[in-house]
Amino acid sequence: MRTEPPNLLIVDDSTAIRKILLRVLSQTGLQLGRVLEAGDGQEALKQMEGNDISLILSDINMPNMDGLELLRALRGSPDWRDVPVVMITTEGGQARVEEAVQLGATSYVRKPFNADLLRDKLASLLTK
Repeated sequence: MRTEPPNLLIVDDSTAIRKILLRVLSQTGLQLGRVLEAGDGQEALKQMEGNDISLILSDINMPNMDGLELLRALRGSPDWRDVPVVMITTEGGQARVEEAVQLGATSYVRKPFNADLLRDKLASLLTK
């Protein structure tokens, strides 16, 4: 049973979206530990090292290493394969979302999102 609030990692190439996510997360009422940020999948993997991350919120479309490549790397790692990953996307095409789920995404949220939607998606994942 977890005793400390869970740490989250937000992965999105848009600083504005990361700030919006931080604000919306603060409105959910969920008990959270540290919330770390990364601008792409490569930065995310660096943030994973040495940090106890309980949940990742990741965009799909990013430069350098996109969300699907990040999922492949996480699911291929014995240390991180079980960390829940919620994809946050504007992706209109269902194919990319379905590919993310096939690669091991735990869930997904489409932009625009609000505090209620995010709380509903994350609450059960954070209590595991």
